[in-house]
Amino acid sequence: MAENALVKKELVYEGKAKKIWTTEDADLYISEFKDDLTAFNGEKKSSEEGKGALNNEISTELFRYLNEKGIPTHFVDMLDANHMLHKKAEVIYIEVIVRNIATGSLSKNLGIADKTVLPFTLVEFDYKNDELGDPKLNDQHCLILDLVNNTDELDYIRYMARRINTILSEFYADLDIKVVDFKLEFGRDSNGNIILIDELSPDNFRLWDANTDEKLDKDRFRQGLGGLTEAYRMVLDRIKNR
Repeated sequence: MAENALVKKELVYEGKAKKIWTTEDADLYISEFKDDLTAFNGEKKSSEEGKGALNNEISTELFRYLNEKGIPTHFVDMLDANHMLHKKAEVIYIEVIVRNIATGSLSKNLGIADKTVLPFTLVEFDYKNDELGDPKLNDQHCLILDLVNNTDELDYIRYMARRINTILSEFYADLDIKVVDFKLEFGRDSNGNIILIDELSPDNFRLWDANTDEKLDKDRFRQGLGGLTEAYRMVLDRIKNR
C-alpha cells in the first residue's frame, strides 16, 4: 500500500498537543496535531484554530532538513494539514532540554539573569511523567528507572541533542531568529536504534526575533501576550521563504 494511502486506525495515545494512531502498516503511525494549548503542566489550557496545522508544517520542514543533515528521525511524510506519517518508535521517557540563553525556569530556579547567553550549550534531562511533574533527572536516575540501557546511550542522546542544536541554531540564524532553548524527545525504532521523535515546533522551542527579541513561540500563550498563531505563521513564512 502506498504511504499516502495509509489511514488512521486505532488511537494509541493522546497527549496535550497530538493524537497518535496506528495504520495498516505495523511500522508506521500517524500523528494528528491538535489546536489545543497547555502550559504549566496543564494548569493553563486553551485552543487556537490553526495552531496544530502550523506546528505540523513547521515540524515537517525541520525534520526534512535534519534528515538531509544525517540526523535519524521518525519522520516519513506530511499527509495533510494536521497529519504526519512517521515510524513507530518506543518512546524513551526522557525529555531532553537544550538551552543556549537563560530564561524561564532556568532563570527562576538558578537566579541567572534573563537573556544571559550561556557560556556553553546546557543539556538537561527531565523525566517524562506528568503525574510527577516532569522532575529533573541525572544519569543515575535514568539508569535506576531503566529509561536507558547504559551511560553510552545517555552520551549518545546528549551528542545528538548538541548536534541538532548546532544545525537548527545555524538554520534559524539565517532567518534572523535566535534559538533560546527547546525540548527534544527520542525513541527506538524497530531495529532498536535511537532516533529523534515527537515534533519540532514553536510549542517545544523558544524562538526570539534576532533583532527585537520578540517572542515567536508558546511563551506568547504562557505570558498572555496574544498573537500566538500570528507568531507561528511568521516562523513558518521565514522558513519557507529562506
